[in-house]
Amino acid sequence: MSRENEVLEIALELGFDLFGIAPLAPPPAAGRFDAWLAAGRHGDMEWLARDRERIVDPRKVLPQGMSIVVLGLAHSRAAVELADGARVARYAAGRDYHNVMAHKLRKFSSRLERAGLGGRQRRIVDAGPVLERSHAAVAGVGFESKAANLLHPRFGPWFFLSEVLLEHELTPTTEAPIGSCGTCTACLDACPTQAIVAPGVVDARRCISYHTIENKGDIPDDMRRGMGAWAFGCDVCSEVCPWGSKAPDVGARFGRHEALAGQGLVEWLEVGEAFQEHFHGSPVHRPGRERIARSAAIGLGNRPSDSGRRALLRALSFDPSTFVREAAGWGLARGFGAEEATRLALEKAAREERDPAARERLTDHRAACDGTP
Repeated sequence: MSRENEVLEIALELGFDLFGIAPLAPPPAAGRFDAWLAAGRHGDMEWLARDRERIVDPRKVLPQGMSIVVLGLAHSRAAVELADGARVARYAAGRDYHNVMAHKLRKFSSRLERAGLGGRQRRIVDAGPVLERSHAAVAGVGFESKAANLLHPRFGPWFFLSEVLLEHELTPTTEAPIGSCGTCTACLDACPTQAIVAPGVVDARRCISYHTIENKGDIPDDMRRGMGAWAFGCDVCSEVCPWGSKAPDVGARFGRHEALAGQGLVEWLEVGEAFQEHFHGSPVHRPGRERIARSAAIGLGNRPSDSGRRALLRALSFDPSTFVREAAGWGLARGFGAEEATRLALEKAAREERDPAARERLTDHRAACDGTP
């Protein structure tokens, strides 16, 4: 058996669904990544610019490296809703994929060592400094789409990627899965916030996933309206993709986290100090309590209900975070601005708010109740 086939056998035995090998070299997307950064489309994800040299050239991550082993794990499942109909990206419904993939990669590395392919290596799950979709396309794991993700003929866009950088030279896999987006523009047409600004180019500053997970600053009001009921991530571009419509349901391998069962945006807004324990083991814990509560407040404004109005009023008055209080004010103005009680609550909150920026925003939200700028 060749070394390449032996590595493939190990990957399959450990339960990976996809496998490929690429040379450890700058991938085709390196130039596009530089242009994307130059246009500021990474938003406030400043680490992408800071790590630019390592991202575009993996030899700076592992100078002795010769090969990249790309591994994929499918996560396709039915659409995920909270108890009140709010949406959560499907990949976040169960156990944190970072932990699942990292555990599998540690086993993979151990098996490689026993097979004589040890030595220097670097394991990467999602957050590492590589253009993983471009490397995966070179390795034949899938093809890059107009939504800037990777598509596979069987799994569509519903799979995670991970990589192992090796010092050993392995023969690259060259037989890529057949497929392309062709003339289809479903993802561009369906994006609620027009974040896909050109085929293969996503502007994070207009992306719901970015704003519900990564954005640490202010979310523009037009983006908040476009977020609808998405509380964490967004699947719209993947859900309309024809390539993913027949992907097998493998959700059981990640389970369903209890924080997503029987709860809604009110509970997410009011989880408070119990946040880390409540979302332990779920990808949802990663943005932190404030950003999750902010997204919940925005969602409650976009989906008005009596319980949501009461929760927003409580958050406006009592939440310890100016970040969340301001979002609660927006939610009240958005969903309940015609009510006199909402206007009085916003006026009171603006008077008592000590943070100047939050006070100004709350004043704007109160003005929006009258239909003024």
